[in-house]
Amino acid sequence: MMFVSKTTAFLARAAAGAGLAAALALPGAALAGAIDQLHAFASNTQSARGSFSQVTRGSSGQAAPAQSGSFSFQRPGRFRWEVAKPYEQLIVSDGKQLFQYDPDLSQVTVRDVGEAIGSSPAQILFGSGSLEQSFNVAEQPERDGLQWLRATPRTPDAGFSRVDIAFKDGLPARLELLDAFGQTTAITFSGIARNPQLPQDSFRFKAPAGVDVVRMGGQAPAGGR
Repeated sequence: MMFVSKTTAFLARAAAGAGLAAALALPGAALAGAIDQLHAFASNTQSARGSFSQVTRGSSGQAAPAQSGSFSFQRPGRFRWEVAKPYEQLIVSDGKQLFQYDPDLSQVTVRDVGEAIGSSPAQILFGSGSLEQSFNVAEQPERDGLQWLRATPRTPDAGFSRVDIAFKDGLPARLELLDAFGQTTAITFSGIARNPQLPQDSFRFKAPAGVDVVRMGGQAPAGGR
């Protein structure tokens, strides 16, 4: 959802797609709180795909151009976040490295997944560890017919102040992230398909010919995967 932007490193920093008929609700999910739905989603969803729309507003309330695209993920730590509009951007994690490709700049940035994600929103939806190890989590009042939770990072260097996640029928519906600069990113998920069969190469990335590859974290340059 991004990111690597604060949200895209989530979701990347940032999760939902095709096949609405294949979307599976968990038994009793409509009656469960958001935290219970999140835990059930993490336990029962090894992979997913879907679509997203994203709007980012500055601290003054001015909105950047809306983004939209698709995503998929497979635990642990593999995901693909593909922005189609208004400009193309691709973020891929193979579980070890995260690749952020910007076709307009003809550049791909590569970093270790641990450095890129860490205590990020991506960890909440895509990770496999204990949520409470990295976040303080609390239920929030119902809003817009959705069950909400708030996750606040335990470490001060997470890059964002809090993330609110809404669930409905056992599936994530919306995500609202407030970063350390007062910028708010709102992501709406749609058409989530749980546990689909995903192509084997969904989470692999090979830099196109002529693209600059920039490795972060002091690693030696390489040509991608």
